[in-house]
Amino acid sequence: MANRRKEARTKEKKTDWQERVVQIRRVTKVVKGGKKLSFRAIVVIGNEKGQVGVGVGKASDVIGAVKKGVADGKKHLVDVPLTRSASIPHPSTGLGGGSKVFMRPAAPGTGVIAGGAVRTVLELAGVRNVLAKQQGSNNPLNNARAAASALSALRTLAEVAEERDISIEKLYS
Repeated sequence: MANRRKEARTKEKKTDWQERVVQIRRVTKVVKGGKKLSFRAIVVIGNEKGQVGVGVGKASDVIGAVKKGVADGKKHLVDVPLTRSASIPHPSTGLGGGSKVFMRPAAPGTGVIAGGAVRTVLELAGVRNVLAKQQGSNNPLNNARAAASALSALRTLAEVAEERDISIEKLYS
C-alpha cells in the first residue's frame, strides 16, 4: 500500500507542452481604500511540433498569474504548418495592438533570427529556421500576439490548391 502511494507521488504527468514566461509585471489598481496590488504574467505555451499559444494571467500572486496564463495560452492555440526544413512555408505579417511582426522563411542552418517575445513564440512553435522583424511597439504582449497572428495566417500549398479546387502541380504552372 505504501509503495503504491510513493509511486503515484513520484510519477509526474509526462506532457510535450513547454511553457515560458515572457514577462511578469506588478500592476496596481486604485480603489476606494487605496491601491490593490496584483501580478500580470505573459506566458507562451507550445509543443515544438506546430502548436503555440500566447496567454495572459492576472492574480494576487505570481504563481497564480502564471497558472492562469498557461490556461489562457491553451485556449488560444495556433496551428503552424512547418516545412521539411523546420521553417515557415512563405513570408507572413502579423498585427497585434501597435506591434507588427514580419516573418520570412530561411535556409536550413540559419536558426531563429528574432528578438524578445517573437523568438520565444517561434521556438515553442517548433520553427527552427526563420527571419523575423518587429516593427512598431516593443510591448512584449503585443509582439507575442502579432507573432501568433502571423503564424496563424500561414497556409501550405495543399491548402491553397484545395481552396482553388486545382491540383498542386497546376499551382506551379
